[in-house]
Amino acid sequence: MSNECDKMNNIKIKDAFTNGKAFIGFLTGGDPTIEKTIEYVLAMEEGGCDLIEIGIPFSDPVAEGPVIQKANQRALKNNTNTDDIFKAIEKIREKSNIPLVLLTYINPVFYYGYDKFFKKCKQLNINGIISPDLPYDEKDEILETANKYDVDIISLIAPTSSERIKMIAKDASGFIYVVSSMGVTGMRSEIKTDLKSIIKDIKEVTNIPTAVGFGINTPKQAEKISKIADGVIVGSAIVNIIGEHGENAAEPIKDYVKKMKNAISP
Repeated sequence: MSNECDKMNNIKIKDAFTNGKAFIGFLTGGDPTIEKTIEYVLAMEEGGCDLIEIGIPFSDPVAEGPVIQKANQRALKNNTNTDDIFKAIEKIREKSNIPLVLLTYINPVFYYGYDKFFKKCKQLNINGIISPDLPYDEKDEILETANKYDVDIISLIAPTSSERIKMIAKDASGFIYVVSSMGVTGMRSEIKTDLKSIIKDIKEVTNIPTAVGFGINTPKQAEKISKIADGVIVGSAIVNIIGEHGENAAEPIKDYVKKMKNAISP
């Protein structure tokens, strides 16, 4: 049993990128229920996810489009809180050692208490956090505590100046979340950003894996992105499946993830 525990505790974000291109899926914790979050995370893994992001529901998710905003509302209507998410992950960890990242606005972390929050992440082998409203220039606010508990702060890089891209990339850990388009999350029919140039700038200063998110929802888009990035991130399309199927979304999620993973696999 101790060997199993050691294996669980040793899982890292980098492990998601060791077998070809990584497929990263997102869902909002507590949507439609905490029990279903556990089931759907396991379904995503079964479908082929290499890393999973779990969103802590928040009342004002400014970076999110309508699909994920509604998921946050559904979860909050059930009174889902940070402890509920941690309890769900505890259950997930009984069955899975897939790399996990929390997507959370900084307010829930602040109110939970930085030390208490990151200590809990360490206990449950939560490998990193993404905080869309924490600017790069202010990440020192949590960096020391996160490092203390071996939790990666995932840097987001949006279409911006080459100098700033390189500055953020140099300090990154875990993986780099490359934002495909300006604006909020959501499914897009077309992605026009020059991602190749952004990723080229990143690769000049670091070997940390890059994964592209915001807007990707079709196998064709995923295949195209996978040719220039180390991973593909999909959120709104999965959350939309949950919104449509509610408590019966496990199979549709698994089927969708399988299609997307196959699209980026050689």
